[in-house]
Amino acid sequence: MNHDDYPEDYLRGILREVRSIALVGASPKVERPSNYVFKALLDEGYEMFPVNPGQAEREIHGQICHFSLLSLYKSLGRHIDMVDIFRSSDAALSVTKEAIEIGAKVVWMQLDVRNDAAAKLAEDAGLKVVMNRCPLIEMSRSTWTGRLN
Repeated sequence: MNHDDYPEDYLRGILREVRSIALVGASPKVERPSNYVFKALLDEGYEMFPVNPGQAEREIHGQICHFSLLSLYKSLGRHIDMVDIFRSSDAALSVTKEAIEIGAKVVWMQLDVRNDAAAKLAEDAGLKVVMNRCPLIEMSRSTWTGRLN
């Protein structure tokens, strides 16, 4: 996969197929992009799970925040479709390892987050990967017709 130029169908396919998203780096602060993206994806109909060790057991937009992806997985007892990473590029590798461990299907790294080693690890494990993109921006493009279409 060329991580510098994604085919539109690839991105649209991911956004239409996933149902549950764990947002790692979720913040309760409304001025933070992670807060806005979390709320917008929740409003779009995705099942959203905030993950942030500093906010564990607190609510973000009515959803209980989890300490880690592993604690979320243990709590739910099922897989999450996509892990959306709002952390540094360096942190993306450890988050990706956890995403693989919990059986996620997609690792999506937000704008300015890129880790080629994490992408290779995820792809080698059979996951789809997106780097340096925001799902909301992709959804705002004129061809987006909704998640379930």
